[in-house]
Amino acid sequence: MFERFTKDARAVVEGAVGHAEREGASRVEETHVLLSLLDREGSRGSFALASLGLPPGGRVGLVRDLDETRRRGGLSRADADALSGLGIDLSEIVSRVEETHGEGALAAAGRGSLFGGRSGRRMFSRGAKDLLTGTLRVAVARGERHIGDEHLLLALTTRRGVPSEILADHGVTHASLARVLYGDSRGGEPGTATEAKAG
Repeated sequence: MFERFTKDARAVVEGAVGHAEREGASRVEETHVLLSLLDREGSRGSFALASLGLPPGGRVGLVRDLDETRRRGGLSRADADALSGLGIDLSEIVSRVEETHGEGALAAAGRGSLFGGRSGRRMFSRGAKDLLTGTLRVAVARGERHIGDEHLLLALTTRRGVPSEILADHGVTHASLARVLYGDSRGGEPGTATEAKAG
C-alpha cells in the first residue's frame, strides 16, 4: 500500500512518527497523524485546511484543543459531556490528579517513559493502522490511483474519535473537505458519523 503514497502522504506518516518520538509516546496514534497534517504546507491537504479557515500558523486553536484532550487523558469533549450527565466533573478529576501527580499527569499515560517503552522504531497503534487502511479506501472510492495527504485527511474525518471531533469543531468535516477538494460532498465514505454531524 505504501508504494501508492505520494511524497506528501509519506511526509505526513514520517512526521507522525516524529511527533510520537518528540512526545515520548510508545506508539504512533491518530493524533500524531493529525499534528503532522497540520505541519504540512503546499500540499492538497494543507490547501483544503486553509480553505476551511485553518492556514499554517492559524491552527493554534486546534492544537490547543488537542493538548486539552491529552490533559484529560485522551477523553474527548463528548466523553466529558457524557460523564457530566452522570454527575461526574471531569475537570475536577483532572485537577485533583494533577495536584497529586503534577501537571499533565494524565497526558503522560501513553508515553513510553512511564511504561518502559523502547527507543527506536515506533509502532503504529491499531487506530493509526486502521486510519491508513481507510485512506486507501477513500482513494479507491474516488477512483484515484495514488494516496495523497488529502486522502489521509479525508479518512481521519470518517473515523470516530478525538481527531475527527476536534476537526469538526473547527469546521473541518468529511463533507466540507470533499466540497473543497472535489466540488461535491461525495468523499468516499458516505454515511459516516462525521458527515451526519455536518449535515
